[in-house]
Amino acid sequence: MGAVSAATMASSLLLRPRASLGRAIPPPSPSRRALPAPSGLQATAQRKPALSARSEDGERRRRPAETRLHSLAPYPLLLAALLPGAEPVRAVFAPFVELVKTFDLPGWLVHWGHPGNMAVVLFAMGGYGTYLGFRIKLSDDPEEKAKAKDLHPKLLAGMFFFFALGATGGVTALLTSDKPIFESPHAVTGVIGLALLTIQSILPTLFEGNPGLRTTHGLLGSGIMTLFLIHAALGLQLGLSF
Repeated sequence: MGAVSAATMASSLLLRPRASLGRAIPPPSPSRRALPAPSGLQATAQRKPALSARSEDGERRRRPAETRLHSLAPYPLLLAALLPGAEPVRAVFAPFVELVKTFDLPGWLVHWGHPGNMAVVLFAMGGYGTYLGFRIKLSDDPEEKAKAKDLHPKLLAGMFFFFALGATGGVTALLTSDKPIFESPHAVTGVIGLALLTIQSILPTLFEGNPGLRTTHGLLGSGIMTLFLIHAALGLQLGLSF
């Protein structure tokens, strides 16, 4: 009997947990609150929108920007400044051009006469005059410096005169060949060079009041000679084009 009662009690104890499993689990008490997240996690969550905005800005900056190149040829602007213009010059030179045509000169002389004369003026008078200008600046010999000061302005004044005179010869050669006169880079650089030579010839009259203009005179002179070398190259190109 004792064994039966012990078995009965054991079976009742085993069956009670199974009966309790069938009951519904009560919901959590409303008094329980969720634990707050650590401060580091909250800061990270708040920084995420800012980081995403920065990453978008970085991507936009890394994108290759479109570059638009706008070029403007200076020749039309410079030609617009040429006064009185091509047509009046043609009208003025027309009688002289007709006279030259009656001379029945060789074609090579009409074509290359102006370039040959101007090359002699550029390299002989302009080149040696520029050299004398540097000797005035750099030489320690008083006698050499005095001779350079005497000859330098004479040579470059002669270059200016023959360049201005040679421009009329160039216009005549172009009109004789029925070519445009003011529509080439050679003509544009020639006009600019003559304008700069005019300024260059005025600067020495201002040396006494402003000695610093001597340096400006030297730099401008070197720039003018460089411009006329480019002018000569463009003239050769123009001569070979027709």
